Amino acid sequence: METKNILIENGTLITPIETGFIKTIKNASLLIENDKIAEISNTNKISKNGVDEVIDANEKIIMPSIINTHTHVSMSLLRGLADDLELNSWLNDYIWPMEAKLDNEITYYGALLSHIEMIKSGTTTFNDMYFFMEDVANATIDSGIRACLSHGMIDFGDEEKRKNEIKKSLELLKYCKGKDRLRGFLGPHSPITVSEELLLESRKIANKYGVGLHIHVNETKKEVDDILNTKNMRSFQYLENIGFLGEDVIAAHCVWLSDEEIDIIKAHDIKVSYNPSSNMKLSSGIAPIHKLLDKKVLISLGTDGSASNNNLDMFEEIKIASLLQKVHTLNPKVLNANESFKLITINGAKALGLDNEIGSIEIGKKADIILIDTFSPNLTPNTNSLISHLIYSGNGSNVDTTICNGEVLMENKQLKVLNEKDIIEKANSINQKLKVTI
Repeated sequence: METKNILIENGTLITPIETGFIKTIKNASLLIENDKIAEISNTNKISKNGVDEVIDANEKIIMPSIINTHTHVSMSLLRGLADDLELNSWLNDYIWPMEAKLDNEITYYGALLSHIEMIKSGTTTFNDMYFFMEDVANATIDSGIRACLSHGMIDFGDEEKRKNEIKKSLELLKYCKGKDRLRGFLGPHSPITVSEELLLESRKIANKYGVGLHIHVNETKKEVDDILNTKNMRSFQYLENIGFLGEDVIAAHCVWLSDEEIDIIKAHDIKVSYNPSSNMKLSSGIAPIHKLLDKKVLISLGTDGSASNNNLDMFEEIKIASLLQKVHTLNPKVLNANESFKLITINGAKALGLDNEIGSIEIGKKADIILIDTFSPNLTPNTNSLISHLIYSGNGSNVDTTICNGEVLMENKQLKVLNEKDIIEKANSINQKLKVTI
């Protein structure tokens, strides 16, 4: 995509900074040159010389775009097909039979549908594990957003399946290599769906190529019980025992954790992706985020897939994330607005190893930025805490402009990329075929 020099002026800039605090700059201006942030000013004195476009951010918040650290974006086409079920029935009786019908076209259009939803609600980076991932990569290239992609490996101890899953993962790493805005990760599905051999091979490949590992861990009590029955230890104890763990691991869910497992997570600098809506909807439980925060474990936020959430609105997700911890602990101070803001920005970037590029608004970083329209009933009065408004009052519909890698993907709530009407019509058509064949 073609980038240009863009000046954003007259806004209120809010960003996390290295000290851990949140910085606010009123009457801020920001210059984007090609794909990077080139200049930031609090005096609106940035020269317009050489600027291709000026965006007036009056009555708008300028903030880093949002990072979703656990998704299955192509599952948007399965939205609403299997609701009000617990996880094992949801997976075994509905989702896996549906996924057996997936193909390249279904996965591509499912991803595009999710990308539109993400762009319109301010998310420009996502961490995905699924199938036909080269097609998800192509959709990401077409939409202009940023992704870390892993093939979801499941072998259930079958050697031929294991070889095939590793082959697909290596092909994806090769496919993503050198492509702007794409990174390939490894995605062993979970400790109960993959063999020890596959986990160890994944660790070996991750070490060789310097890529991340994306895995579901301790999502349900049944998973914990199954691991205890087969390995005589809990999931993180097992993963530590075989040498799988490292600072490059992103563990999704982490609902059922013992105190010893929390210590293991901290010792190995595991990055936890908290997915409250999915965990609530599937009645999986409540992740002990308050305990992890006490240990200074890095927490980021994910939506999970649209079949178990059922949307990708990270503003909705962060409100639920904070409120759930407060009611769970009976402590209103847990996961406060400032901490929550970092979960969807700089913490997400750190979890993906991208914090040198994205997650905060700093000179030299990639221009991944959104504008929030504060001239909205739910964000009024705008003279009160804007951080509080973003976490507790905001929603995806407040996003006015979305920029990724210096490219304007949406402006004044109008998409500049993709054909929304055609993609929605195609998605509905595919969904009807899926329901007929399942």
